[in-house]
Amino acid sequence: MRTVKDYYYKKAKKEKYPARSVYKLEEALNKYKFIRRGDAVLDLGCSPGSWSLYASEVVGEKGLVVGADLQEVNKSPRAGGSEIIWLRQDIMVPELLVRVREIRPAFKVLISDLAPRTTGNRWADHQQSMRLIYQTLAIALELLHSKGNYYCKAFQGEDFPDFVQKVKEQFEMVRIIKPKSSRVESREVFVLGMGFYGRKKYENKK
Repeated sequence: MRTVKDYYYKKAKKEKYPARSVYKLEEALNKYKFIRRGDAVLDLGCSPGSWSLYASEVVGEKGLVVGADLQEVNKSPRAGGSEIIWLRQDIMVPELLVRVREIRPAFKVLISDLAPRTTGNRWADHQQSMRLIYQTLAIALELLHSKGNYYCKAFQGEDFPDFVQKVKEQFEMVRIIKPKSSRVESREVFVLGMGFYGRKKYENKK
């Protein structure tokens, strides 16, 4: 396990990404191609910035990345990457939607590597995690284009199947992904939803 950790840590350092978590996005993206050139991408929980930097490279100069986090992030795009707009913003408050829509009314992709601050209480940590991921899904339903894509970190637990079902109600294809760069013993997985049905179906579900 230590070897795996060191490998991805050293790889991130060598490739000048702020964190090893970038490979949890890269691996899924290489297989499913849910971010493409020219896309607009919203990254929730973007600190320390690896996912936004990588997405910026993928979408290229004609694309856009908006990263939001409670922590301040201010990193320049890498060569050939799109503009990145960094927001210091709590995703749980309505102001986030207002600020994001001032930048762009809708996005092709929403990604999130959010995790709660852990307390050591497994039940409480799971509940807080579910609260956050349900919020990322709610924001996706508000801001994604029809046929848009969603990729979010989640932690397996008793409420996880219900969340997956909610995603399946809104997207044409759903996959549960465990990247190689994710620690084997971790309950962390990633939920990928591709082909958002769009606002009409979402409104009908309310």
